[in-house]
Amino acid sequence: MAWFDEPYLIDKSSLRIAHITDCHLFSNKVGEYFGVNTANYFEQALAHMAKQSLDFVIFGGDLTQDHSPESYFLFSELINQSDLTCPVFWVPGNHDDIAQLNRMSGGQINRAKHIVANGVELLLINSKGPTPAGWVTGTHLNEITERLFASASSKIMFCHHNPLPIDGYLDKHMLENGPQLLNILVNSENVFGLFHGHVHNEYMQTFRSLPIYATPASSVQFKKHSPEWIQQDHGPAYRLICISTKKENISTDMEVVWLNG
Repeated sequence: MAWFDEPYLIDKSSLRIAHITDCHLFSNKVGEYFGVNTANYFEQALAHMAKQSLDFVIFGGDLTQDHSPESYFLFSELINQSDLTCPVFWVPGNHDDIAQLNRMSGGQINRAKHIVANGVELLLINSKGPTPAGWVTGTHLNEITERLFASASSKIMFCHHNPLPIDGYLDKHMLENGPQLLNILVNSENVFGLFHGHVHNEYMQTFRSLPIYATPASSVQFKKHSPEWIQQDHGPAYRLICISTKKENISTDMEVVWLNG
């Protein structure tokens, strides 16, 4: 089955969504990532998002830190036990196993990668490569191109890896064919923006006028513009995105929510 073959349809022209990423869970709730209890931070973020009247949540990858099947079960359990009632979609991160992600999907956790609303479509890209760095296969690039030109609706894209350097340690693990992907997006002339995780902090860049937004992690942040891998505990974070397509024009209003800010 092709990546975008199961669309999720929502009959709305205005959307409130949350982008949360890089929770790095362990097999149990006491696991710590650089001294941070990641399950506790994820729970805090879920509780906060549940109060935002969201249409859905997009999880940006790196669900697991210890690569255990139990960490995927914990992710599902934390969502099911929270007050969050909207669908949760996902893209795979470099730490994740797609088979495990598919296995946990069902009910509230939805495996669809093509979300279709009134006047706007969201495409969730697979940037997981054979190494910690990202790679979008040629077949997947063709799938993306077909979806971009299949309708005149504005498109918003999500993936895990950063497609451009962020002048930091994780540039060694960025999306290796990022410019190729970005040129396809820009050349389609109907992509409004791209959102990613992976870099564990907030960034905003542009590529040929295409906005590219990095959402901070729900777990630990990495110091910006540092050649060294320096961790910072700033508390859990996520990005709130409001999209409107009224009068055939798309507009967005967004903010990064720092729970300890």
